[in-house]
Amino acid sequence: MHRFRLQATGLAAALLMAAAAHAQPAPELAQAQQRYEREIAACNNGSLPAPAREGCIRNAGQALDRARGGPATDVVAPTPDGRAVIVSPAGATPPSSGSDATTSRDGRATIVLPADAPPAK
Repeated sequence: MHRFRLQATGLAAALLMAAAAHAQPAPELAQAQQRYEREIAACNNGSLPAPAREGCIRNAGQALDRARGGPATDVVAPTPDGRAVIVSPAGATPPSSGSDATTSRDGRATIVLPADAPPAK
């Protein structure tokens, strides 16, 4: 019993040290974040046409993702009716359950209210 307690204490200490080391951002990540912010500022300085600006922002984000170890994983979820699959980044808010959507009078369209609109009556 005493040996088990020592092993458990050692394991807990090792986990806490690993968590503390992981919580501190590495200098490389901080430099990558600063580089990203400089690149975004350069992209948004008004000298680029829209397509080039969008490409510039995309490239800056991809460089930051590579520095962090890759892009966020996507979450794939089917809709409740099974007619579509929704792919969204991990941590994104879940899609609407459909309660804010109504079908048009002729049944050919689904109308989704803006998020800031009051609920339909």
